[in-house]
Amino acid sequence: MTGPLLTEKVHSILLAAARAGAPTVECSLDLDRSKTTVEVGAAEWTWQGERFPYLETCKDRTVYHWVDGAFQPIQRFTTSLIKLVPTEWGPPTFEIDGIKMLPTARVSPYADAERKVALIQPRGKAILDTCGGLGYFAAWCLQGQASRVQSYEKNADVIWLRGLNPWSPAVSSEAAGGALTLTHGDVVEQIGALASGSFDAILHDPPRFGTAGELYSQAFYDHLSRVLKRNGKLFHYTGTPNKLTSGRDVPNEVAKRLRQAGFVAKLNGDGMLAVKR
Repeated sequence: MTGPLLTEKVHSILLAAARAGAPTVECSLDLDRSKTTVEVGAAEWTWQGERFPYLETCKDRTVYHWVDGAFQPIQRFTTSLIKLVPTEWGPPTFEIDGIKMLPTARVSPYADAERKVALIQPRGKAILDTCGGLGYFAAWCLQGQASRVQSYEKNADVIWLRGLNPWSPAVSSEAAGGALTLTHGDVVEQIGALASGSFDAILHDPPRFGTAGELYSQAFYDHLSRVLKRNGKLFHYTGTPNKLTSGRDVPNEVAKRLRQAGFVAKLNGDGMLAVKR
C-alpha cells in the first residue's frame, strides 16, 4: 500500500480524537488489515511523517486513497461505475453499477472465500480461477499451498481495484512464491488455448447470469471439464439471483449443464460443488 486508505468510520475516529484534544489515536489505514498510530491535530493529522487533511465530505460506502495531494474515491467509470466498497468485516467488496459482487450481509467476503476454497482442497494443486475479481479465492489458494493458480479477470478497472486493496494478493510478491498468474483477459475466449487435463481444481465465481450468460453456457462447461483432470473438483458460485422475481432456478440449470459436461454436481451453500467423472 502506497498511502493511507480512509473510510467514513476511520475518518470519524480521527475527528473524534481531534475534538477530544487527544495527541494520538490508534486506528487502521488499510481496511483493518493492521493497526497504526496517528497524530491528530485540529486542522490535519500526521502519519509516517506526512500530513493529511480531514475531508470536507466523507461518504459512507466509499474507500478513499491518497493521490496527487488529495483523497479520492477508489472508483472508476469506463463503461460501468466500478468502486471499492468497505464492509463491517474489514475486507472490502466491490460494486459494478451499484450491484454488489461479493456476499457481505452475514459473513466477511474474505472468510466466505476461505470456506469455498477449502472445498476444493488446494494444497499442492494447480487451480484455474476463472473470474479473479479482487483475488480473494486466489489469496486463500496461496495460503492453502496450491502449487499454481492461474487467474483471469476481464475488467481492467477491477484489476486496478486489486492494486489498491490491501486484502488482494500481490501477483509477483515473495509471499505468492511466484505461484499466482493473473491474466487480463476473458476466460471464455482464452480457455480454448488451455491444455486438456492441466488443472487439478477449478474455482468459478462468475457475475450473475443476466450479465454474463456465456459463463453459464454448455460450451463453457464442456471446456471446464476438458481442462480439469479426472476426479478434479469444481466450485461454481451460483446464488439465486432471479428466483424470487422470475421463478428461475439458476442452480438447478447449472447442475443440469454440469452433469451433461461430465460432472457429478451437488448444491453446496450458495453454489455447486462438482467432481469430474
